[in-house]
Amino acid sequence: MKTLWLIGGPMGIGKTTVGQALKKKLDRAVFLDGDWCWDADPFVVNEETKTMVMQNIAFLLAQFLRCTAYENIVFSWVMDEQEIIDSIVDAVSYKEAVRIAAFSLVGSEKCLTKRLEKDIANGIRQPDIVARLCALKRQMEK
Repeated sequence: MKTLWLIGGPMGIGKTTVGQALKKKLDRAVFLDGDWCWDADPFVVNEETKTMVMQNIAFLLAQFLRCTAYENIVFSWVMDEQEIIDSIVDAVSYKEAVRIAAFSLVGSEKCLTKRLEKDIANGIRQPDIVARLCALKRQMEK
């Protein structure tokens, strides 16, 4: 039986790092970062692009699940709502032959801010990322 490993959490918490490490630890594993399915400039968030990214993710995960070379499929993305996880699981073909292992990485606001500031200093993220993440967190808490 194949396993689909879902790793969620906020931007900058370490999902990609954990996913890459897990890929190396598991037998016959492949890693997909959801950000690769929606890497655009400008980054546009609307109903059309949200539908597109979900279709991209579902297609790629289904391809990996069909491929006999892989037993473990590791997927990381900002899955901040149960609805997103449910949509991904529902869209995956062969789900009756797939075990789902879902995890969320968490950290304090102080820890996350420190990690994001390091990314800003290294040119990985835009300077407004901390303010955007804090605003998103406040919105989610309502």
